Amino acid sequence: MNISLIIGSLSKQSINRSIANYIVAQFPAEVKVQEVRIDDLPLYTQDRDKESVAEYDRVREQIKMADAVLIVSPEHNRAIPAATKNIIDIASRPYGQNLWQGKKVAIVTASPGAYGGINAGLQIRQSLQSIGANVLISPEIFLSRATQALNEQGEVADERTAGFLSKFAQTFIQWAKA
Repeated sequence: MNISLIIGSLSKQSINRSIANYIVAQFPAEVKVQEVRIDDLPLYTQDRDKESVAEYDRVREQIKMADAVLIVSPEHNRAIPAATKNIIDIASRPYGQNLWQGKKVAIVTASPGAYGGINAGLQIRQSLQSIGANVLISPEIFLSRATQALNEQGEVADERTAGFLSKFAQTFIQWAKA
């Protein structure tokens, strides 16, 4: 099984990267995970639909080859981060070549705040569902006060959070295989 991992934060010290690393570490050994690099992607514009953009081609191929996609994203100003929206747009275009159609996708958001990135999570889901993605709805992960779950090395250390994320990882893989 091949999973494409999209981390919606461009920060190397991202809370969401720490959460994603923990989730991926819970996957069975036979699951192959490839991160979809998004920090070098030019902003999507349909003006480029008729030309080959190497960065677009790379991420489109990664998403195309994946059995499922895991998106782990922050929330920026109570909304979907630009980098996350950009990859969604790139993989949905050009017209007639939407790679999200029928693709299994799970969404996780994590935030240091009390709402856990719920606005971004719901906006990501809405955007993906509108273009035909098969989005895992139960469980949805909106991890609030995420920094409290991490130790000084940025690793998930809180037992309750670790258990919750481990259960999510198992559910996601079972769903993706079905």
